[in-house]
Amino acid sequence: MARTIIFATLLAVLMGPGVSPSAAQSNPDVIETGRLLAILLDSGRVTIAVIQSLVNDPEKGDKGYTPEVFEQQVIKKFKERSGVDLVNLKNERVPPQAKQLLPMLVESCKKVVATYQPIINKQGLGYKNFIPATFGTHCSAIFTVKTGAYLKQTTFDDVLRNPKNKADEFEAVILQRFADPAYPRQGERIISAMEDGGKTARVMLPLYHGPKCLVCHGEPKDVRDISGYLREGKKEGDLAGAISVKLPVK
Repeated sequence: MARTIIFATLLAVLMGPGVSPSAAQSNPDVIETGRLLAILLDSGRVTIAVIQSLVNDPEKGDKGYTPEVFEQQVIKKFKERSGVDLVNLKNERVPPQAKQLLPMLVESCKKVVATYQPIINKQGLGYKNFIPATFGTHCSAIFTVKTGAYLKQTTFDDVLRNPKNKADEFEAVILQRFADPAYPRQGERIISAMEDGGKTARVMLPLYHGPKCLVCHGEPKDVRDISGYLREGKKEGDLAGAISVKLPVK
């Protein structure tokens, strides 16, 4: 499958000193690695979103949703979105850094699914807090500890449910760009830049609310959702946040 890679670069005046959009264009391999990692993490989030009704079924005990089942589903979703087949990764035309890190992210995500097995399979319990956001937070943390690569979900302060996802200065600026109604809602439209004199690559992938997201984040505003948080009254297509990646340039 042919894949189209679209990079949206930043205007330096928006970013201030220390961030170079032109340098990002001259380091395509590390930027592409960051893009693929962001897409893979979100593919995992989407995969978890699809099976919410199964996970939260209080009548069913063993759901059969093992780490291996998750792996098959996320590999399929990732290939649909990126064109990259993780089963045949060694023969894919992706950067060497991506070939090293992508399988490690899959394993990190599988570890989260494995850890949650007793909760997923608990009979008599409905909502289990095994949702895309929780999954993404745990998966990112495991991956970051394992690899040293920065991977994180982030969003605006006024809708922040997990303090660990608080945006840094760079992320806050990019979130404003993503929230612009004119910013494309289709395709993997990342924004990338370089920091630290070209030693660090930053990549962000926007996340927009879809129908499934609105169950917890939509209307009626200020009414508690199933997780106990107040709904934000969001609409389909509103910015939910972003996945942020930070990689060293070797």
